[in-house]
This record gives sequence, C-alpha cells and structure tokens, in this order.
Amino acid sequence: MSSVTIIHSIAVTALLIIIAFAILKGIYNVFFHPLSAIPGPWYAAASDLWLTTHVIRLEQCKIVQSLFERYGPIVRVGPNKVFFNDLTSTKSIYSVHKFDKSEYYKSLVTNNNDHAMTTLEHAPHSVRRKGYAPHYVPVNLAKFQPEMHEPMLELVNNVTNIGGKASIECLTLFRNLMVDVLVSTSYGYRIHAVKKWATDNEDPLSTAISDFPKRGILRSVVPSWAWNVVCRIPVARWRQLCDSDKIMAEFVSERVYQARTEINSGRLDESSETTPLLHRLLKHRYSSTGQMMPDSDIISEAMGHMIAGSDTSSISLSYFLWELSRRPDVAAKLQTELDEAMPNAHVIPDISVLQSLPYLNAFIKEGLRIYSAAPSPLERVVPQSSTKSSEGFDLMGFELPPGTVVATQAWSMHRNETIFPSPDTFSPERWLETDQPGSAERLARMQQNMMPFGTGSRVCGGQNLAQIMLKVMVAAMARNFDVVAPAETNEKSMDIKDSFVIFPSAMECKLIFNPRSL
Repeated sequence: MSSVTIIHSIAVTALLIIIAFAILKGIYNVFFHPLSAIPGPWYAAASDLWLTTHVIRLEQCKIVQSLFERYGPIVRVGPNKVFFNDLTSTKSIYSVHKFDKSEYYKSLVTNNNDHAMTTLEHAPHSVRRKGYAPHYVPVNLAKFQPEMHEPMLELVNNVTNIGGKASIECLTLFRNLMVDVLVSTSYGYRIHAVKKWATDNEDPLSTAISDFPKRGILRSVVPSWAWNVVCRIPVARWRQLCDSDKIMAEFVSERVYQARTEINSGRLDESSETTPLLHRLLKHRYSSTGQMMPDSDIISEAMGHMIAGSDTSSISLSYFLWELSRRPDVAAKLQTELDEAMPNAHVIPDISVLQSLPYLNAFIKEGLRIYSAAPSPLERVVPQSSTKSSEGFDLMGFELPPGTVVATQAWSMHRNETIFPSPDTFSPERWLETDQPGSAERLARMQQNMMPFGTGSRVCGGQNLAQIMLKVMVAAMARNFDVVAPAETNEKSMDIKDSFVIFPSAMECKLIFNPRSL
C-alpha cells in the first residue's frame, strides 16, 4: 500500500470518527443532557451551530422571540444555553443572585483589556464601577449641559442650512453629535465631529466607534487564529474596521497623557464645577487594593464608555425620528408641547424643564421600548455554588446545572402583549393613560418590564446621560423641523438587524428635515 493511500485512509477514518462523535454528541444533547426536558427545537439543543447562523445573519433577537412565541417563556436555544422571558426570573438572576456574565462579553474588550462591561465577575465589576459612577449621577450631568447644548445647536444650524433640499443620513450625523458630547464630557476636549460632518470630512474616531460593534460580533463567532488571518486582508475599509480598537486606543491614550500632564503641572483648573470622567479615573484608587487605577484600565474603561454611549443613542434617535416621519399625529402632539416649552427654538431648556414634559417623556419611553439600541440577550452563567441549591439553579421549574448560560432580552420583555397590548404599535399614549381603573398598577407593570439599558446590578452606568441626550435631541429636532422620509427609507430599509446593538438593514437612515416656520 502506497504512502498516499495510507494517508488518504487515515484522513477518511479521522473524518468518520469526527462525524460519528458529532452525531453521538448531538444525540446526547437532545435526549440525555440535563437540559433535555426544557422546551425548544431539537436542532438548537443538538448544536450551537443553529443559533450561531442566526447571530451571523444579524437576527438573533427575532429568532429568539419566535421561539418564545412557539414554546413559551422558557426555551433551550443551545446545548448549554437557556433563554427566558419572565419578570420574576429576571429579577432573580440579574438582581438577587447577580450571576456573573458569560464569555460572550470578552468579544467586546477594548485595547486587549477589560473594562466594566467585559468584566465577567460581579465583585471586580463593582470595584470598577465606583470609579465612574459619580460622573453619571443626574446632579453632576446637569453641570455639563453647555457641553451638550452647544454641539446640538450647531447640528440644528447645519441641518437648517440644508433647508430640506436633500435627505440626510442620520446614523452618521447623530453619532458625530454623540461623539462630540462624550469626548467633551469625558475628556474636557472638543473634537468638533459635527463641524467635520458639515464640511463632508470623515471623523476617524466616529467611524471607529461605529465599526467596533461589528468587529465584536465577528470576533465572537470567528476563532482567534482565523480572525488574525482575515484582518490581514489588504482592503483599506476592511483593515479600518479591524483596526477600530487601535484607532480609539490611540486617541484615548493621547487624552490620558494630556490630562496627566495638566494634573502633574498644576495647570488643571480645580475651581471648575465640571470634572471630566477621565480626570476622575486618573485620581481613582481601587477600594480592593488602595492602588491608583493603572493607565491600561483607564484607557479601556474610557473606550468602553465612548463606544457604549455613541452608536446606541444615535441609533435610537434615528428610529425615533423615522417614527415621526410616518406618524403625523404623534409629531403634532409632540410639537405642540415643545412649542410652548421652547418659545425660542434655538434655546434648549434646562433638563429639569424637559423632564417635566409629559408627552416628550412618553415618546422617549415608547421609543426605548420598541427601539432599544441594545435589546439582545444578556448572558449570565449559573454558578458552581448556587444559593438556592448545591446541585443547580431552579429556573421556572427546571433545574439548571452549574455552567448553564441563561439570558433574557429586552426585545422580548418589551413585546409581551399581556403587558404591552398591541406591542408592535408605537403609542406614547400608553404611558399617559392614568385616569383609567387600574392604571397605576398597569403603568407599574410596564415600567417593571422595561430594560432598555439592561437590568440589575450590571445596568448601564451611562443611562442617565443617554436619557438626557435623547430628550435634548428629540426636543431640538422636533421643535425645529418637520421630518419626512424619502422613498428609499421604508419598512424594508429600516427592518431591524442586531449585533448586540440594532441598526437598519440598509445600514443607513435617510430622512429629510424641513425647517418649521418659527
């Protein structure tokens, strides 16, 4: 027998062994695995491949929702993965027991280092959170309103100059706005991304922030060796996406160097009422060790906040304004309220005024319900030693062994028709019906099921900033413009895709902004 024949025979035998092992493993997963009693399609139980294909196709949220509709509020979506759509279980896992995150989040590390979002264990995350939490309390954020209003009004002026003569791609426009706000409030530095947009100049930082979530979803499904190979493909735009992490890290590193120089030289204005996030981190000591926060942690943390705050708010706002373009009834009510609250359309009121406007706040709530920018499964892991059982964790009557990945998703919690009647209908009025019998209890149930910024102890640390900016942006845009959708912006182009965050299937949201007669 020739050596070629022998090699061929060995290869065939090895392939048959691999196939046989995969079949036997699939049979075990479907029929004999500890999770085999949990409802769900057999092909999902057999292998992670089925769910992975939907992740790659950017439709995980929708396919998981379809499983809930078919099998009920608990469903097995993988050999070792169980998703649920239940408020009591949500509180138990995310708030009471505070399960650690799954390895999925490691695909979102920045500068090859953890930040708060990618720190899997609860205790180390709590230590990290103390460094930035004071920056995001409402009373502190209120001091940064000039840094929020200035680029917003600059954007309004630029859009007014276009005069409704051409459609505007909103995802890019509002991402540039959020980059301006976040860089200003985080570093005390102006990048003028909105001004660059007005002169048709691409802002590299804004583009890198947009690329990073796509990079993350690819890294989560591609082996490390394959990722290293594909990132060497000599295509400029592809390399730019692969290098998005590096581009952001270089920008933040420079800000860290400048801020540290200011602090060490005594040039920092200590009398200023506003302290940027970066300066807080540079002075922060970890409570667990008493040591100063190292630069590597500061850089990755600052990057994480910049990423989390930019695309999310710009995506949600784009969808909000698209709703205004096709709902003249909603637009009319919102504009009537804003016309009274903002007699001068080019002066944005204090946040305390915006927070007192019933229809504006109902509009924001309803927008976050349907268009939550991060509606994806929030994966957690059943610990080795559960407080409820030494054997496993009881989830809705099913015992889950340690190591099981569990999750709920805002997409489904926000579309529970027993809580939100006609869940696919955009209706701010559902938050204003307070004069009906049982309205207080109904509103409380709706609020309990809302989780646009996550839930429990790992809820988004920047949610207060996001809420303020959404109010500012909606108020300024709706007060100054009537929104019209051109023909290319429709149900098909705006169909939601998800890669942890959502975005339109067309990868753009073009709208026309006609200046109102003020």
